[in-house]
Amino acid sequence: MIIGLGSDIVEIDRIQKAVANNPRFARKVLTDAELSIFEAFSNDTRRYEYLAGRWAAKEAFSKAYGTGISSQLHFHDIEVANDEQQKPYIKTSKVDDYVHITISHTAHYATATVIIESI
Repeated sequence: MIIGLGSDIVEIDRIQKAVANNPRFARKVLTDAELSIFEAFSNDTRRYEYLAGRWAAKEAFSKAYGTGISSQLHFHDIEVANDEQQKPYIKTSKVDDYVHITISHTAHYATATVIIESI
């Protein structure tokens, strides 16, 4: 049974401007593991795609969870990792249910959709 569905789309330029205006922005959004990956990218385009994708994924999860990013759910409560085939998955202590996620990028946008499903 589907417990929640969330989707988000963000302009990559908006994320890039947020980082330019606040150098701590990435640290606010990303977990330590995600931040290590973000900082390892030598290509700025790929770096901002990654951050925008993680932003969209966490926003989508928060919508599926039902609270949005709030006092009940923080960005650091949600980690987006990749398996050995590079398929993204969500790591969180907030749900025991199965979480489906997809993330996509274009030159200008990043989008993510999350489904929380009880097993």
